[in-house]
Amino acid sequence: MQTSSLSQLATDRNKKNMKAAVYRSHSKDPRQVVRIEDIDVPKIKSHEVLIKVDAAAYNYNDLWGIWGEPIKIPLPHISGSDVAGTVIEVGDDVSKIRVGDRIVSHPNLTCRVCYQCTSGREYDCSDRLVWGFQTGPLWGGFAQYTHLPEVNVVKLPDSVSFNDAAAISMVGMTAWHMLVTRAGIRPGQTVLIMGGGSGMGIAGIQIAKLFNCDVIATAGNKEKMDKCIKLGADYVVNHREDGWHRKVREITNKLGVDVIFEHIGKTVFPQEVGLLKMGGTLVSTGATTGYDSTIDLRYLFFRGINLLGATQGTKAGLEEVISWVSKGKIKSVIDTVLPFSNMVEGHVKMADSQLFGKVLTTPQRL
Repeated sequence: MQTSSLSQLATDRNKKNMKAAVYRSHSKDPRQVVRIEDIDVPKIKSHEVLIKVDAAAYNYNDLWGIWGEPIKIPLPHISGSDVAGTVIEVGDDVSKIRVGDRIVSHPNLTCRVCYQCTSGREYDCSDRLVWGFQTGPLWGGFAQYTHLPEVNVVKLPDSVSFNDAAAISMVGMTAWHMLVTRAGIRPGQTVLIMGGGSGMGIAGIQIAKLFNCDVIATAGNKEKMDKCIKLGADYVVNHREDGWHRKVREITNKLGVDVIFEHIGKTVFPQEVGLLKMGGTLVSTGATTGYDSTIDLRYLFFRGINLLGATQGTKAGLEEVISWVSKGKIKSVIDTVLPFSNMVEGHVKMADSQLFGKVLTTPQRL
């Protein structure tokens, strides 16, 4: 490591105060409650590392936290589950991570000792918390410095930038878990990626193409539809139009699809189920348009379909995604990078859904 880098790390370690995006109450308007505040730099525990945050990405759960629904979260709160940066301090029991390592966060906090964790299903741990969403008070990624257990950071290859790592980490890991771990996609299958213009959908399209699948993507407007094609989708339809599901069926010559990648929810779920082939699989990780959907149960038993749920993923899955990013086979797509002083606008852009790719903020640059 160069002398200048060592000097900067020493300076960072001696910091006593930092800037953080804090909210102390809930509101439907992020601009009413999120403030950049001066707070103490966190003190790490023996199994933790202290991270200088260079890039942090937004997720929909950041909005849920600000809104205070669908679940309650600790207040005062710092959101942010996806960060990339440099380790500037390590606890006494940390053995694999060193000061100066470039890392990205794995935000799935689990006990690591229960049956689910030790059988490779840490995403099913009953004690699981999503860091930056359910954690606190004042423990998340939208800050100049943050801390995580050693087991919750992944080293970055030099070829992967902080921005690219932050942008792909949560959505890439979750999409990998949905398609590879849960749905078990195979080459040659037809995969329907709902919401292809979202961060999740962008990752899903690329992973499905990595496995040589035929990909049908959906998006909500012409601009996003065109970008899905450029990203690698073979076909695209507008899921906001009446009869969108009939267009999907026409694309498949009325055969239906093998796998559906779902995170939209109520407005599309019944039609999605009807698109599955015999023995097909729908894997869901969200319901941004509502939870109380209905399905025709005859599809379930007559077609022998599989309805699967998925939440986040494993650290190993994140490492797989970062490896593919380093090879240029999966690419981060970034819509906007905001200075930290204006970071609340990222929440507003998320709520408006007028994005193609991820929104980032840069806590070290005000």
